[in-house]
Amino acid sequence: MWDRAELKTKAKEVLKEKYWKSFLISLVLLLSGADGSGGSSGRDAGEKVSEWVDFSEYIIIIVAFVILVIAYRILIGYSLEIGSRKFFIQSAQYKKDAGCYSFAFASENFRGIISTMLLKDIYVFLWSLLLIIPGIIKSYAYRMVPYILADNPNLGADNAITLSSKMMDGNKFDLFVLQLSFLGWYLLGLLALGVGILFVNPYYNAAEAQLYLVLRKTAIDLGYCTNEDLALDNDYIRHDDYYWEE
Repeated sequence: MWDRAELKTKAKEVLKEKYWKSFLISLVLLLSGADGSGGSSGRDAGEKVSEWVDFSEYIIIIVAFVILVIAYRILIGYSLEIGSRKFFIQSAQYKKDAGCYSFAFASENFRGIISTMLLKDIYVFLWSLLLIIPGIIKSYAYRMVPYILADNPNLGADNAITLSSKMMDGNKFDLFVLQLSFLGWYLLGLLALGVGILFVNPYYNAAEAQLYLVLRKTAIDLGYCTNEDLALDNDYIRHDDYYWEE
């Protein structure tokens, strides 16, 4: 069982060394996208047709904008998110963090990232169509997918989603509580015209990366996956309650 306070303490230790770089990465993560009349009955048919044409133009603009946002999220946002998650994973292990974005946009990783993240989002969307609550539960179940991809983008969509679900089994509510523990910081950030929230994000992202390391180790210990599945090397990882020699 992981301890929320200890994760946050470890996150603070990491941020002491590289807060401003983590701040910039959190901005990129934010930009990645992670994380709708009627008229008077006295009007004639011509006016109604004219109104419909004007309304349809707005609909076309809105649809075009939504398509552009979705295309941006898929073609750019996914890899930006994975690169950002990889940065926080590397930082949490006190490893070199250079090349995280080139890793995410590399041709050999790009397709795996898009296919897995897209399938994850489709699953969450379909579950949300049933009711809001099932969609929220599934979004927590799949929360570790970006971190898994940051380790191995080519694990396979079904494998990554299944592994995340196993990692989060029994941890979804605890993650929710971890998020709630940052509420006070975010409220303070809102008081600073909302800009303060940007300075809280590195803290939360660092803490969530710490959580992934804990869940990753547990998954390996329980046989849900192997070091090879996650493309983990044999480098030394800082040793304490949550770090070990692979």
